[in-house]
Amino acid sequence: MRRGRRGGRPLWIVLVLLGLLHFYVRPRIWPGAGAPDFLLIALMILALRTRPGTAAVAGFLTGLVLDILVPVRFGAGALSHTVVGFAAAWGRSVFFPDNLIVNGVLFAVGTLVRNLLLLIASGSGIIGALHVFGLASLAQAGTTAVAGVAVTLAIRHRVDFRLDE
Repeated sequence: MRRGRRGGRPLWIVLVLLGLLHFYVRPRIWPGAGAPDFLLIALMILALRTRPGTAAVAGFLTGLVLDILVPVRFGAGALSHTVVGFAAAWGRSVFFPDNLIVNGVLFAVGTLVRNLLLLIASGSGIIGALHVFGLASLAQAGTTAVAGVAVTLAIRHRVDFRLDE
């Protein structure tokens, strides 16, 4: 990952803080299926800033960390996060990552695609996946989009979202 005009350190601080929010603050404040996914927000922020290969590796590592915590469906998280990270980095050339509405939609769509791939790859089948995918996944997509836009607003002037190529 190339360093932007403002350096790369603030981005890594933001990613670590989002990881801490995901594992320590989220379960205490917002238990349940509709809680925002701060690791996915960190992955999407990184994917919007890096190349597709780097984003895919980051997605794989993020999914692997979550798979280690839930060994029942080992590999499903790595696969789904890899696809979402790669697609978000590739989609950066199609969409404008500077727009907050586009960022919110990307966070929501990334959450929905990740949840659907996670359910299908975990072996629940298409019918079972669509049944579970319903309301809880839509609620999580909405809360993740709102939290992602809030994080983007908070770091907007500290982290440069554009690549220097």
